[in-house]
Amino acid sequence: MSIARFKDLCVDVNSVGPMAEFWGKVLGLAAPADHPADEPVPLRGDSPAKTVWINPVPEPRTVKQRVHLDVHTESIAALEKLGATMQSPITDEQSWAVMEDPEGGELCGFPRDSVPAYRLMEVVVDSADPEGQARWWQRVVGGDLGQEDGKPYCWLENVPGLPFKYWVFISVPEPKTVKNRIHWDVTADALQPVLDAGATLLRAQDDEIGWHVCADPEGNEFCVFLPTTKDN
Repeated sequence: MSIARFKDLCVDVNSVGPMAEFWGKVLGLAAPADHPADEPVPLRGDSPAKTVWINPVPEPRTVKQRVHLDVHTESIAALEKLGATMQSPITDEQSWAVMEDPEGGELCGFPRDSVPAYRLMEVVVDSADPEGQARWWQRVVGGDLGQEDGKPYCWLENVPGLPFKYWVFISVPEPKTVKNRIHWDVTADALQPVLDAGATLLRAQDDEIGWHVCADPEGNEFCVFLPTTKDN
């Protein structure tokens, strides 16, 4: 039985307006018509779990992102028209292009003949131990574990409430060094079971934030919302 449920995603940015416009169009989500330039902007879809918060932060991107989004797209040219730039093109061995958003954050574009309205295909997390990470999050949020012999990745699918198909954990040699610029939020009936499962409490709910900031066993930040906490 899972102890938490996926709530939404958050993307840290330096320029809220341009990045909200970019990610809204890339993901097929709607941004509010008017919003303060220095406050988080919610990009919303047809269910609350599809919400992506665009959060202003002062620190710029400095290293390869440890969490990135894979998206469905009509074409790579369509992503470039929205403001993405090419990092690694599609090849005979690679059916996707590695792109960068306007602030340099990585994303992967998967061209499709038919593109769904909501275009987030999967969330990919760099990991020292992909299977360990996948199994840990499976205990927390449920779902089915997927893996292929000899492949350096594992994934979760059929996760209750997850609005995208796959949550992927892929092996990388480099350790985590900075705060992730993309993280996810979960809801839980209580914080202690999440901590008992192996999460670390980084910052408890206080007068400034209405949620608890935690980290998974490899240090990936996520926020835990309890029934009495407020939204972002």
